[in-house]
Amino acid sequence: MLSNKDEILQKLAEIMAEMFEVDEEDVKEDAHLSDDLDIDSIDAIDLIVRLKELTGKKIAPEEFKSVRTVGDVVKAIQKVMAKQ
Repeated sequence: MLSNKDEILQKLAEIMAEMFEVDEEDVKEDAHLSDDLDIDSIDAIDLIVRLKELTGKKIAPEEFKSVRTVGDVVKAIQKVMAKQ
């Protein structure tokens, strides 16, 4: 189970490297999804589906509306994980 920010960031880096062929080293909290990692809205939807499998929780697309950076994704995952 993902419990802290570092674990989430590490797992996210692994997933993004696998799914989008980005270097894990490039997946940093301040990395901008579209500008730095070339992840578009379609990729983001695929990522949400993958994160749902990972967390076992439904992730509403609204949770990701304001996501722009990797750090935003980490916060969104933490928010979802905190819900019962």
